[in-house]
Amino acid sequence: MIRIYAARWVPPIVQGLVRDLRLRWALDEAGLEYEEVLLNREEWASDAFRRLQPFNQIPVYEEDDLILFESGAIVLHIARKAKALLPSDENRQARVTSWMFAALNTMEPPIQTLTMMDLFSAGEDWAKIRRPAAVKAVETRLDALARHLDGSDYLEDGFSAADILMTTVLRIPRHSDLIGKRRILDSYVKRCEARPAFKKALADQIASFKANEPVAA
Repeated sequence: MIRIYAARWVPPIVQGLVRDLRLRWALDEAGLEYEEVLLNREEWASDAFRRLQPFNQIPVYEEDDLILFESGAIVLHIARKAKALLPSDENRQARVTSWMFAALNTMEPPIQTLTMMDLFSAGEDWAKIRRPAAVKAVETRLDALARHLDGSDYLEDGFSAADILMTTVLRIPRHSDLIGKRRILDSYVKRCEARPAFKKALADQIASFKANEPVAA
């Protein structure tokens, strides 16, 4: 049985963005059953959990004697088990893998930096000074991505694991209009979010958070 280790609860501001969503979505697209192991912050910061994940982060993927961490690596592993997520042709497979790395290495870092700045440091002087440059960095990457997607439904021919990673990255700045004001990217995200597997994955993640919501004192 496949197990995914995920957060028992996170604040509403980040619900729907936590990276186990990528695993859930990929598994649902692949038609693979899994069970979730939900952990609180103390549990995933423990020495016991460090034996599964050396940096005490979630999510973690467990399948028999195989333990994997890093959401991109896990999605790639799942994709290799499912023809629907990774083409069999070597050249196309290599291009999809390139886009998987692009989502996590080129797109996510500047988007994550800006989002963290906006959500948690907006009132601080350093953030006010740095924000214009951070916005420009994000917009440069978004415009390049939009040029690539112009006239295409997905990053490569047909939906793939790369679209799972890219869509979850583009959902991060949902507090802003950075995606919404770019018609090509907005349509792309909505197209991917309309997939039944995404809807199920998101609903399952949110359901876990709701079931474990802290009781107000």
